[in-house]
Amino acid sequence: MLIHPQFNPVALSLGPLKVHWYGLMYLLAFAQFWWLGRRRILRQPAVISQGWTLGQLDDLLFYGVLGVVLGGRLGQVLFYEPGYYLTQPLEIFALWKGGMSFHGGLLGVLVAMAVYARKSGRAWIDLTDFIAPLVPLGLACGRLGNFINGELWGRVADPDLPWAMVFPHVDGLPRHPSQLYQAGLEGLALFAILWPLARKGTPRGAISGVFLIGYGVFRWFAEYFRAPDAGIFGFSHTVSMGQWLSLPMILVGLAFVVFAYRRAD
Repeated sequence: MLIHPQFNPVALSLGPLKVHWYGLMYLLAFAQFWWLGRRRILRQPAVISQGWTLGQLDDLLFYGVLGVVLGGRLGQVLFYEPGYYLTQPLEIFALWKGGMSFHGGLLGVLVAMAVYARKSGRAWIDLTDFIAPLVPLGLACGRLGNFINGELWGRVADPDLPWAMVFPHVDGLPRHPSQLYQAGLEGLALFAILWPLARKGTPRGAISGVFLIGYGVFRWFAEYFRAPDAGIFGFSHTVSMGQWLSLPMILVGLAFVVFAYRRAD
């Protein structure tokens, strides 16, 4: 049985300036987005034929960061802890403490892509197809940030499980390190699915659909090992808030894929 290292959430202190690990993980996520996007633009024939430029990648990153941060935080406030933030409104701005909803961030990015689509003249679905393979490794970074913060811990596990972990600041019970499960599934596994599809080329809208399906399914599964959040639908070990929010993703993703391949026939 393992014990959570209880990392210091501050990675670096320079006088009054404190750099938190959680923020560094987000910075790493945005950096890998740019690096992978550059590889797509310069090396993948399907993307090269669409005339993408590195300047447009920079614009996408800017809009995406706004969507992730604003949408992710508002999602946490509205989907999971509306009561708390209603009484502590200034805490909404304390991003270094964690508390970012993926589903809120996803909605924020979709809105940001709609704004950029109107500005650039590109179709919204082409934007989402382009960014979908660039997202999973960033999600893995975010989950590592959750693990470092010791938040979003797992459900109680069998103490004989070799990687069962005690989170001392929670209780003395062995738990699943669900943050690492999610990093592996939503991050590494989803990337391993999407990146080869992106290199091969898929019908318009298909890669966006596979992303929605893949994330939704992996998140649904991982929630059975993660201590459920109360959310706006109440506390439930049967169907958690994260699973409720993932279900529409799966259904919309299936519709995207079916429509994409039917149109391609």
